[in-house]
Amino acid sequence: MADEMEIDSKPAVEDGAQPASKGQGKDTQTSSGATAVRSIEGWIVIVSNVHEEASEEDITDVFGEFGDVKNIHLNLDRRTGFVKGYVLIEYPTISEARAAIDGAHGTKLLDQTIDVDFAFVRPPPGKGRGPKGNQKSTRTRSASPGARKDEDGAT
Repeated sequence: MADEMEIDSKPAVEDGAQPASKGQGKDTQTSSGATAVRSIEGWIVIVSNVHEEASEEDITDVFGEFGDVKNIHLNLDRRTGFVKGYVLIEYPTISEARAAIDGAHGTKLLDQTIDVDFAFVRPPPGKGRGPKGNQKSTRTRSASPGARKDEDGAT
């Protein structure tokens, strides 16, 4: 294991991809306009609508075509032992992850159409979690007990 941990503030530039900037390259954009974010060790792709009887070998066969698969998380239902319906796949480079998304999204796996996209994303601009900066929040708050006494005129 390395002595120092490298932290990416922006998606890494790999395999000749354009650097991430305000324009954001196609490699890091999701179908909803959000920007993909790299996990600690690689790029995580989520595959949803996976057939309950799919095996790790089925997933590896399909997604191994797009690049080196570093890790697969195939979560199973505790009660039934079947796949829960989604899989997390880790690729070392964004180009491999993008190839998997472009190549496998909308394809059939065991007679079910799968959806593939980046698992970790930053929301598109303007779709954050609320007002920022000097904008005033529309949320009303209750007054603290001491402030209520002053408003009521009681001391």
